[in-house]
Amino acid sequence: MATRIDLDGGAWLEYVPDWIGATEADPLLAALRDELRWEQREIVLFGRRVLQPRLIAWAGSLGYRYSGQTLEPREATGTTAALMARVCAHTRVPFNHVLLNRYRDGSDSIGLHADDEPELGLDPVVATLSLGATRRFVLKPRRARSGPSRSLDVGHGSLLVMGGTCQRRYVHGVPRQPGTAGERISLTFRRLLRAPEPGGAPDRGSPPGT
Repeated sequence: MATRIDLDGGAWLEYVPDWIGATEADPLLAALRDELRWEQREIVLFGRRVLQPRLIAWAGSLGYRYSGQTLEPREATGTTAALMARVCAHTRVPFNHVLLNRYRDGSDSIGLHADDEPELGLDPVVATLSLGATRRFVLKPRRARSGPSRSLDVGHGSLLVMGGTCQRRYVHGVPRQPGTAGERISLTFRRLLRAPEPGGAPDRGSPPGT
């Protein structure tokens, strides 16, 4: 059953814990692991070049720029295309890009950030499908007085949708959990309105994805 969480200032979350059942989610996790070209890239974070503490893959007809790098257009695999169609139907948003993060164990993580690149437009809807180990999703207001911080344990087959002013008013991330041994793959769906402009926006130290 879906749970909607209304946040301050017009931001909201929707969380569906068993959007895909385990009997289907298990082979999907294996298919994504095998079909995709996984990379560990360098990004520019607060002026320094560092390796991302996770593996990434992606698909979309437009390039996507973040943290000093551009992901070139890449064709979707059968599994990613089918999942994007299902998420589009559920959210009624015409997503055209998916970024996948592969957290090999609890040592992999993603820092606090907002999906606020100019190519996404104002107040984008962002949806994340989680497969594999349960990990903690953390949401914090950009300003301390803008509302409380929240966290959700996002599990195997769950769907998390962020909407309204969420990307303007909040940052989110997946912290390290050293006691977690299992692997997690997240698929974060976005609608890119245009290709990145040449030169791009200055780095804000915000690696996208959940």
